[in-house]
Amino acid sequence: MLVAAAVCPCPPLLVPEVAAGAAPELDGLRAACLDAVAVLAAARPDRLVVLGPADVTGRGPHPQGTAGSFRGLGVDLDVQLGKAPQDAGPAGDRVLPQSLAVAAWLLERTQWTAAPVEGLGVGEELETERCLAAGRELAGSAERVALLVMGDGSACRTVKAPGYLDERAEPFDTAAARALGAADTAVLAALDAELAYELKAAGRAPWQVLAGAGEGAGLSGVLLYDEAPYGVGYHVAGWS
Repeated sequence: MLVAAAVCPCPPLLVPEVAAGAAPELDGLRAACLDAVAVLAAARPDRLVVLGPADVTGRGPHPQGTAGSFRGLGVDLDVQLGKAPQDAGPAGDRVLPQSLAVAAWLLERTQWTAAPVEGLGVGEELETERCLAAGRELAGSAERVALLVMGDGSACRTVKAPGYLDERAEPFDTAAARALGAADTAVLAALDAELAYELKAAGRAPWQVLAGAGEGAGLSGVLLYDEAPYGVGYHVAGWS
C-alpha cells in the first residue's frame, strides 16, 4: 500500500555542481525537494521506489546500488542509488537515466537510510492505462510503499523555454500542480498524454504511475513549490 510520495522535478541544474554559478537561483527548489523527501522518511516505508522519465536505454528496473553520473554534462560527479547491498553481485552495465541520477543525488543529500530503494525508468510515451496499472502493482508490492516521483512539467512557458512559448502550457501546469498538491489521483489520471507530449511535459507518465499507486490510499497532499524558471514548470509536492 502506498503510504507516502514525494514529487520533484528532475533538471540536472538541481545539482549545484552542474548549475555552477547559477546554483543560487534554484536554492528554493532544492529546499522544497529536500522537504518532500523528508515526508517519505517520516512515513517509515518498507520499500522506496524512485521513478522518473527515461529513454529506451534507461527504462525498466534499476536495483539498489546502480550508479549514475553527470560526467556527460562536463561535471566530475558520480552518484549511486542507495548503498549497494553487501551480498550484491556485480553491478552490471546499467546506468541510471538522468532523472534517477538527480533522485540519487537528492537521496544522498538527505543521507537516506529509511528503507531499501530501487529505481524504475518510465517511458515518456507510456500509455495512461499502463501507467496506472504499473502504479497499482507498485502499491501492492509491499505493506508500506513510498514513491519518489521525478518529472518536469511543460517546457513551453516562455519564448526562451526549450519548447518555445505555447499558450496551453500554463493551464496544463496549473492543473497538474493543483492535482499534485491535492493528491488528486483522478485528475492526474485524466491528464492528456498527447498534450503533455506536445508540451514536452516529461513528468506526465511518472505522475500517472503515482496516480495508479495512490488510488484508494486516502493520502493528503501539500504543494511545496510551483514555479517555471527557465520556462519549464517545476512542481514539488508531498503526499502522506
